[in-house]
Amino acid sequence: MAPFVLGEITIDWPLAFHSFWPILQGGLIYTIPLAIISFIFGLALAMLMALLRLSKVNVAQGAARVYISIIRGTPLLVQLAIIFYGLPDLGIEVSPFVGAVVALSMNVGGYAAETIRASILSVPQGQWEAGYTLGMNDAQVMCRIILPQAARVSVPPLSNTFISLVKDTSLASTITVTELFRRAQEITATSYDFLLLYSEAALVYWIFCFILSMIQGHIENRLDRYVARH
Repeated sequence: MAPFVLGEITIDWPLAFHSFWPILQGGLIYTIPLAIISFIFGLALAMLMALLRLSKVNVAQGAARVYISIIRGTPLLVQLAIIFYGLPDLGIEVSPFVGAVVALSMNVGGYAAETIRASILSVPQGQWEAGYTLGMNDAQVMCRIILPQAARVSVPPLSNTFISLVKDTSLASTITVTELFRRAQEITATSYDFLLLYSEAALVYWIFCFILSMIQGHIENRLDRYVARH
């Protein structure tokens, strides 16, 4: 198939067709798993930081504040570089994928912690009092009454965090993780067709995020119906 010429732009269709699958494969094998694993660990870390921020122990509150401040005040790219390139100076070496998971998880933990904390605080104080009248302690009220209600409030912002995380995985290419964008870079290194291949990478990211947005909307609708019934 001959290249298609559009003004000053020439589209190499054979290259476009042959490169699309490797780029998509990089997304399916590395980008999505990397985002899911990092989000799970990051969510657990965010829950811990949120509970520490709500703790009555000043030291715990202070530690959580410092952690969140550092994560939110430094670029993710720098965090990746410190973990992958800096930790070996201390004798700690990690693989590119593990390094990316650690950095992304810590980043999610710092940002999602405030989302979870705000969701917990949005539950009326009367819900705590209702739990106490039933003979529950603080932990039981939190797990059985507060967190289920806070979960509904936190779903939209946390879903947006996950979608942003999918795009942020592109930074893992800087530490040689062969995810979606890294695959596009590798093909570009031999073809030099930057516009075509990076546009394909952008298209695949958009497809992933569009599908995730649809799933997010479906989950929110299901939760709305559940809340309406109860």
